[in-house]
Amino acid sequence: MAASPHTLSSRVLTGWVGGCVWYLERRALQESPRRFLHLLRNVNQQWVTFQHFNFLRHMYVTRLNRSFNQQIKPKPEPVPSPFLEKASLDEAKTEIYKMRPLSPPSLSLSRKPNEKESIELEPTPVIEGSIAVGTETKEEKQWKEMKLRVDDLPGILARLSKIKLTALVVSTTSAGFALAPAPFDWPCFLLTFVGTGLASCAANSINQFFEVPFDSNMNRTKNRPLVRGQISPLLAVSFAACCAVPGVALLTWGVNPLTGALGLFNIFLYTCCYTPLKRISIANTWVGAVVGAIPPLMGWTAATGSLDAGAFLLGGILYSWQFPHFNALSWGLREDYSRGGYCMMSVTHPDLCRRVALRHCLALVAMSAAAPALDVTTWTFPVIALPINLYISYLGFRFYRDADRKSSRKLFFCSLWHLPLFLLLMLTCKRPAAQGDAGGPQS
Repeated sequence: MAASPHTLSSRVLTGWVGGCVWYLERRALQESPRRFLHLLRNVNQQWVTFQHFNFLRHMYVTRLNRSFNQQIKPKPEPVPSPFLEKASLDEAKTEIYKMRPLSPPSLSLSRKPNEKESIELEPTPVIEGSIAVGTETKEEKQWKEMKLRVDDLPGILARLSKIKLTALVVSTTSAGFALAPAPFDWPCFLLTFVGTGLASCAANSINQFFEVPFDSNMNRTKNRPLVRGQISPLLAVSFAACCAVPGVALLTWGVNPLTGALGLFNIFLYTCCYTPLKRISIANTWVGAVVGAIPPLMGWTAATGSLDAGAFLLGGILYSWQFPHFNALSWGLREDYSRGGYCMMSVTHPDLCRRVALRHCLALVAMSAAAPALDVTTWTFPVIALPINLYISYLGFRFYRDADRKSSRKLFFCSLWHLPLFLLLMLTCKRPAAQGDAGGPQS
C-alpha cells in the first residue's frame, strides 16, 4: 500500500527538521488552490469561480454522455382550420356568416365520409356556436326596423299625444266652463271638450316631432314613439294635422270664434315658442306656464263668449300652480335635462328655481282670497281651501330651505292632488248665477 507524503516525510526526517518539512508541505497544500485561481484571471480582471468550473464540467459531461441530454418532446402541429387560412379577419367573419351549420339528419348514412370530411365535421358545434354569437352581436349593433301593427297604433298615438297631459288640459278647460256664470250647456260643453282635447294632442305631437334628437339623450323621454322609431315622422305630423284642423274648427264654428282663436294661439305658443325656447333661455318656464293657463280661459269663453275677471283669475291660478309643480319635477331631473341640453331653472339657476316655487305657492293663497271678491265663489271657499294652500306652501318652504330630492318629490306629489281638490272646492263654493245673466253662450 502506498504511503502518504506526510508519512514519508515523518519517516525520513525526524526531529525539528521533520517538523519544519511537515509544516511547509501542509501550507503549500492549503495555498495551492488560491494561487491556481490567481493564474486563471481573465483580461477583464474578473475572477474565475468554482461555479464556472462546475458549469464547464457539466457542459463537457453532457456533450460526452448523450444520456444526459434532455429529450424535448416536439409540440404537435395544430390542425389547420379553414378559418385561419384567411388573409384577414374580415374575410374570416364573412365566411362564418355565409356558412350554414350542417344538421346531422342531412348526412347520408349509406356512405362513409372520407378523412377530409371527418376533419371538417369535427369542429361543427364550435362553428355553430360562433355563428350564433356573431349573428347575435351583429343584430344587437344594428338598428332594427320597428314593424307597426294596427293593434299597437292606439297606444302609440296616445303616447305621442301625451294622453295624461291632454287629460289635465281637458279637465282644467272643463273646470273653467263649469265655473263660468252661465247655464251649463251640454252640447257646447262636449264640443269644447273634444276640440280642446284635439288641439292638445296636436300640440304635443308637434312638440315630440321637434325634440326627437334631444329626447334620445334623456332617460325620461328616450322611450317615446318617435325616438324608438315605432312610427315615422310623417305619420306623426299627419296625426298632428288631423287633430289640429278639426279641433280648431270645432272650437271656432261649433263653440265661438274667441275660443277657437285661443286654441289656435295656444298651439302656436306651445310648438313655436315654448319648444325652441327650452334650449335657449329659462324664460321657457314662464312661457309654458302661460300655455297651461289658457285652457281654463277657453272653458270660460266657451260658456260666456267673453273674457271676464273670473276667467283671468282661473288662468292666474293655473299659472301659479305650474311653478311648484314643474320646478319640483325638474329638480329631480336636473341631470337628465342637462344631458338633453335643455336650459332649465333647476340646472342653471337652482336658487331661483326654489324661490319661484315658494313665491307661487304663496300666490295661491292670495288668489283664493280674491275668488269671492270677483264673484266667482262664495266667501266659504278661501276658508276651506286654506289648509291645502298652507300645506303646499309649507312644502314649498321645505323645498326652498332643504334643496334636496326628498323635499322636491313631496312638493311634486302634493301638487298632483292639490289642483283637482282646489278646483273641486271652487265648484262646490261657486256663486250662483244672477237672473239677468241667464243666457246661452254667445256664438
